[in-house]
Amino acid sequence: MKKLIVPAIAALALAACSQNAQDQTAQAGDAIANDVSTSTRNAAENVDASTDRALNSAERSMDNAGAKADRSLDRAGDSIENGADRAGRAIDRAADRAADATGNTLVKAGEALRDK
Repeated sequence: MKKLIVPAIAALALAACSQNAQDQTAQAGDAIANDVSTSTRNAAENVDASTDRALNSAERSMDNAGAKADRSLDRAGDSIENGADRAGRAIDRAADRAADATGNTLVKAGEALRDK
């Protein structure tokens, strides 16, 4: 029985409201719905903008990391090339000394054979 009394009282209360009060209530409801819609749209736009900024920042970070890696690899390549050049010059000098020593030994051997 109590379950029937509360809705009946609410229905009587609504019926007793003037048309003006009902219109104002409807307008207030519409205003609240519009505010919620606008707030939701603004929140979605803010999330989109924040996501875009975060992705752009991540992209710039990756680009910077790639550029640093490229520069490091270039420096490593230059160091390897310089080391290879130095090694090549050292090998050339050693080969020249070995050729000179071999030539001197042959000259001495030739002179020793002539003296006999």
